[in-house]
Amino acid sequence: MTRYFPARRGALLMATCGGLALLAACDTPLDFDLRGPDGGFNTREAVRNATTSRPQADDRGVISYPNYQVAVARRGDTLADVANRVGLPPAELGRFNGVSPDVPLRTGEVIALPRRVSEPSPATGAIGTGPIQPGAVDVTTLAGSAIDNAAPTPAAPGVATTPLPQTGQEPIRHRVERGETAFTIARLYQVPAKSLAEWNGLGADFAVREGQFLLIPVARAAAPARDSDTTAPGTGSPTPLPPSAAQPLPEDDTANPPAATPDPAKPVADVGTTTAPAQTSDMAFPVQGSIIRDYAKGRNEGIDIKAAPGTPVNAATDGTVAAITKSADGVPIVVVRHPDNLLTVYANVADVSVSKGDAVKRGQPIAKLRTNDEDAYVHFEVRDGFDSVNPGPYLQ
Repeated sequence: MTRYFPARRGALLMATCGGLALLAACDTPLDFDLRGPDGGFNTREAVRNATTSRPQADDRGVISYPNYQVAVARRGDTLADVANRVGLPPAELGRFNGVSPDVPLRTGEVIALPRRVSEPSPATGAIGTGPIQPGAVDVTTLAGSAIDNAAPTPAAPGVATTPLPQTGQEPIRHRVERGETAFTIARLYQVPAKSLAEWNGLGADFAVREGQFLLIPVARAAAPARDSDTTAPGTGSPTPLPPSAAQPLPEDDTANPPAATPDPAKPVADVGTTTAPAQTSDMAFPVQGSIIRDYAKGRNEGIDIKAAPGTPVNAATDGTVAAITKSADGVPIVVVRHPDNLLTVYANVADVSVSKGDAVKRGQPIAKLRTNDEDAYVHFEVRDGFDSVNPGPYLQ
């Protein structure tokens, strides 16, 4: 005999109606496996909105850009502590940031400076001197500093600790208006609220105050876009279009070719004489792959060659390892010196297997491509002194 439980059935009906109401408010279909809308787990937005880390401050906490400077608070700091450390009057710094000089600050909180103080330098614990400038691989600085002044490389193969000056894009500086929150600001600039909080040292409640300056996180640069006329490794080249049927075919002149008659005046080749070997290029490609970005003076000072992650990166020609350093993101860069004042640069690599001062031969592995597929390309440059030149003629 079937029994009915009105109270339980009523509760179930209310829960079902509530669920249907929620579904009616959604624009995406029901996800029965509960992995989220749009067909399950998806990281496209996370990748699209990925941001870089905040640059390193010097010993005073100062981060300097061409158009403004900020200071990063330490544990236990008040605004007056920050002002005294950077050399500004506490009252002036407090007025500019809309906060009293005796207010405690959170660890890592960003304080905007009303005017420029002395630039970061090695004397203040910075990597280089001056504000952070945009740029990729600064080989001029590398050749002038790392090559001549780099500390000796340890005996074990590895990467020397001679870093390049910090480079990067200057972030937007946003002043908080009344009614704004960290979430509305993050949505305005299409950056993750978590990244906004990390860059500016916000608390767990993501609270911001009116008049506060926030640095908008800089988006992480993706791998260079593939040229339209290149194909991925292993996919083959596109088939050219056949000739138009509207045009007549050329006459067939191969049906009955005339017999070749030997020229008695011409001596027969001496097959016992060794002929000269075919001329090779001045340099070999560091990896065999697809060129995803060509040389463009002033925009791309070399070529970017993509291949499978972990592919060995080889020396383009004989030379001596002049420097092994790192980019601002900590990615190794190898510089090899050759005769006639030439330098070759191998950037965006990993697992460096040579040391400063090592002699290398053409085709000798010196590093590997990085393990992430989007980063698996080598940025290869040829430098005549400090000036970049097109690698193409050397590789052909």
